[in-house]
Amino acid sequence: MSFWEYLGDRHQQLLTDAGEQAGIVFLSMVMATLLGVLTGLVTCRSERAGSLATTASSAVLALPALAVIGLLVPVVGLGTAPTVIALTLFGLMPVMRSTVVGLRAVDPSLVEAATGIGMSRPMRLARVELPLAWPPILAAIRVSTRMLMGIAAIAAYASGPGLGKEIFRGLAFPDGENALNEVLAGTLGIIILTLLFDAAYVLVGRLTISGGIRAPGGTRV
Repeated sequence: MSFWEYLGDRHQQLLTDAGEQAGIVFLSMVMATLLGVLTGLVTCRSERAGSLATTASSAVLALPALAVIGLLVPVVGLGTAPTVIALTLFGLMPVMRSTVVGLRAVDPSLVEAATGIGMSRPMRLARVELPLAWPPILAAIRVSTRMLMGIAAIAAYASGPGLGKEIFRGLAFPDGENALNEVLAGTLGIIILTLLFDAAYVLVGRLTISGGIRAPGGTRV
């Protein structure tokens, strides 16, 4: 069976697997972003806490994804749970590190100017500091999503959802009639999903990254 014949025969299952993978990566990335930004906000003001956060992020990213998923299986079982936990953990670290770095890079004079025109601490954070730190945070989200797409495929080892099932099925039976087609279909599907997510982030960046920050009353900070 040719590759195109295989796609025509299995297109419904491939679309289902692609939808599962997109959904699990999106959910994990949302959770990772929320937790990463929150942790970054808490730790960025302390030199020791910030350094600890960035060091921990580097240490976690050095762990083999398959080992992390394998360690989670005895605790939470097979399927979606270990996949979501592992993806959230790996996605969290770059976002947290970029949040710390981005907030620390904000020009203190802009914060002082915002304070001088009457902004409270929460308002300065929401309207000055976070918007200025958003570009590196968004860049980290893009990088994390690309990484999570690959890790989500590995999660098929623990009966996780997604296109990794196609890849593992082909690798498990290398002499099978459709082994190459299964691996190729899963791999190309992941590449296409990654490109679609990346295009979406480019659009989000154009919509959310402005050329300046407006203070109350229309004054540009």
